[in-house]
Amino acid sequence: MIIKLYNGNPNVRDLRRIADTLRAGGIVILPTDTLYCFACSMEHKKTVETIAQFKGFRIKQAKYSMLCESMSQMSEYVRPMSREMFAMLKECLPGPFTFIMEAAGSVPRNYQNANHTIGIRIPDNDITRAIIAEVGTPLIATSVRPIDSDDDPENYTDPELIHDRFGNRVDIVVDGGIADPEPSTVVDCSDNIEIIRQGKGHITIDEQ
Repeated sequence: MIIKLYNGNPNVRDLRRIADTLRAGGIVILPTDTLYCFACSMEHKKTVETIAQFKGFRIKQAKYSMLCESMSQMSEYVRPMSREMFAMLKECLPGPFTFIMEAAGSVPRNYQNANHTIGIRIPDNDITRAIIAEVGTPLIATSVRPIDSDDDPENYTDPELIHDRFGNRVDIVVDGGIADPEPSTVVDCSDNIEIIRQGKGHITIDEQ
């Protein structure tokens, strides 16, 4: 199933239908401010394992991001941060960044990296943030584009083509328009602040 939603004014009835699907353990493909992503509820481990199979890796090898609706929600799932760190994140979010941060105890171990960190995203996309708000908890997500894929980027940025490819394996594809083919910028904040992948987002790191 494909559902068309509009940034800035997503249909409330459709939002509720998508949120209900996620809460029930479904898989939904969502737009962000970069690539489309597979997303599911953090409450359903089996669903996360299914997404890992789509990407061709085991769940323990997977690097998931947690999609949050706001910094307030994010703060419930990461360790307390310094004022300087909070100010930097507030300046960048919502935006095309993945911040790797120390996970709080509220984050299931399955979704944490080996060093007890997790990637946090608050995408600058009204559709996805509205869906997260309707669900009431963050979502676990990973890009629909396979790692080191040589496929035409259009296959992972055009929702119609994404539906053709994955529509029979997921519950809903949310059509939020053509995506940006550039991935998010990944910033490791777990120790020293370091850009580990330069993508769409641009940030200046002050050298100490």
